[in-house]
Amino acid sequence: MNGPPVAAGAPPSVWHMYRAMVGVGLVCAVLIVSVYQFTAPVIARNRAEALRAAIFHVLPEARSSRSFRVAPGDRFEAVEGEAPAGSRLVHAGYDEGGRLVGLAVEAEGMGYQDAIRVLYGYAFERDAVIGFQVLESRETPGLGDRIETDPAFLANFEHLDVSLDEAGAAPLHPVESVKHGQKQHPWQVDGITGATISSVAIAAILRNSTAWWIPRIRRSLDDFREAP
Repeated sequence: MNGPPVAAGAPPSVWHMYRAMVGVGLVCAVLIVSVYQFTAPVIARNRAEALRAAIFHVLPEARSSRSFRVAPGDRFEAVEGEAPAGSRLVHAGYDEGGRLVGLAVEAEGMGYQDAIRVLYGYAFERDAVIGFQVLESRETPGLGDRIETDPAFLANFEHLDVSLDEAGAAPLHPVESVKHGQKQHPWQVDGITGATISSVAIAAILRNSTAWWIPRIRRSLDDFREAP
């Protein structure tokens, strides 16, 4: 015996709607996971290639590089393959003869819009930052993103003094930002008019990073001597 007739134009059952929504959700989830699994290796490879290019940009004399991680006792050990998660990395640069010419250091901090990730080159023979490149930034186009393109601002990092105090424990003059046109000392960063927050953020990132990294690098230079 058939059940009661369904009136013409009656709304679909809640169960059918729920089943359809769950089905669509599952299909979308499978697609998202599949796309992620397919693109993740490509993204990782592209990021590695971009980092390698940036290392040679901030260390112009380097022709090869090798990554190191901070080991127990504030020593450094070479990284072969993928670094363990959470490792603090620094990248040593070597000239054609295998001589250590400097270290490329990654650093990160908050800008105006979001986190800014940078790489800077440190030349221990000059006690200075000698190169700088923004790796990731979401600063305002045309204003904050001038930290990546403004020639006068980038000139700050051709020789930014980060020499240490007599004890070798901290920079003698921490990196500081000054208003545009008021730079008087080699450890100062001449800001960008119209992009003050972003340029001040870069100075703060370098101040914090060099205070942590430079004393440790100087104490352990012999760890980096062997070229790849």
